[in-house]
Amino acid sequence: MARIAGVNVPTNKRVHIALTYVHGIGLTSSKNICSKVGVSEDKRINSLSEDELTKIRDLIDTDYIVEGDLRRKTSMDIKRYLDLGCLRGLRHRKNLPVRGQRTHTNARTRKGPAKAIAGKKK
Repeated sequence: MARIAGVNVPTNKRVHIALTYVHGIGLTSSKNICSKVGVSEDKRINSLSEDELTKIRDLIDTDYIVEGDLRRKTSMDIKRYLDLGCLRGLRHRKNLPVRGQRTHTNARTRKGPAKAIAGKKK
């Protein structure tokens, strides 16, 4: 197992897929990393040399916010919205969708299971 940014990435997967196991790196970012470092996307993690792995680690450390730092930044942003009392903060506080989605019929993931209302028979 190779460790990149504190995460054990799977060794038998291709490089651009294995990098997406790091929180904060998606498919586009992983392809950009591969092209900047000069590693073929078709290579597997276990076939990379130690030099290539260190190049990937250094690039991620310098250019990307990943894992714990990203999670901390996200939670601090949410706390800032809550403290401001803006609409996004109020929606976070009420556990409702934040980005303008409808809630009359959908949003069950965010709102939780439907609660029965007494005397609502028609």
